Amino acid sequence: MAKTKQGKKDVDSYTIRGTNKVVRVGDCVLMRPSDSDNQPYVARVEKMEADGRGSVRVRVRWYYRPEESKGGRRQFHGAKELFLSDHFDLQSAHTIEGKCVVHSFKNYTKLDNVGPEDFFCRFEYKAATGSFTPDRVAVYCKCEMPYNPDDLMVQCDACKDWFHPSCMGMTIEQAKKLDHYVCSDCFRENGTKRLSNTYATSPNSEPKVSYSLCFIYCMPDYVGTKSLNL
Repeated sequence: MAKTKQGKKDVDSYTIRGTNKVVRVGDCVLMRPSDSDNQPYVARVEKMEADGRGSVRVRVRWYYRPEESKGGRRQFHGAKELFLSDHFDLQSAHTIEGKCVVHSFKNYTKLDNVGPEDFFCRFEYKAATGSFTPDRVAVYCKCEMPYNPDDLMVQCDACKDWFHPSCMGMTIEQAKKLDHYVCSDCFRENGTKRLSNTYATSPNSEPKVSYSLCFIYCMPDYVGTKSLNL
């Protein structure tokens, strides 16, 4: 006579193998890829369940890195940027190798120190279509690009826009010595002294225009799956 399939039950937590780190529903985790040369995958735990033998499986919602998305990594993507996707999977909890924190974009820009387990997310990503929410973002500088938190920017005292030093003919070293800055357009308009030592590092004022992502990313492509090392 065939054995009755043992039932599954929800569990509240899981302790990562070889550590004292406890994972709970809602936590963000690093998951071991099948290729050890690749970076760990990042996911948010949506549910955990155990079978009668004590094996734990986790339902996760994947974060995609820019290079994993349609269109790939672009200039304005931060090194620690992730997209929260609509791609869900059920995986063995044994593939979890650590915990991490995925901050909001605003909170990430306020961090004094960014650790190896710190990431940020400002977009949700639909894996099948390559579309983003929101599909328009603020842009800055003459290059009209979204803000990359890894890049130094300086703010014009007059128009309050933010600029990349390279776009304004400055080196990073020159920009760091500034106390005040007036962009070339404002300088031409009112004759204000252009450089007088202003130094600032991140945009916090309203941008001029917005940047549409749909034309960049919405292109046909194969939607793959995450390959984990079990």
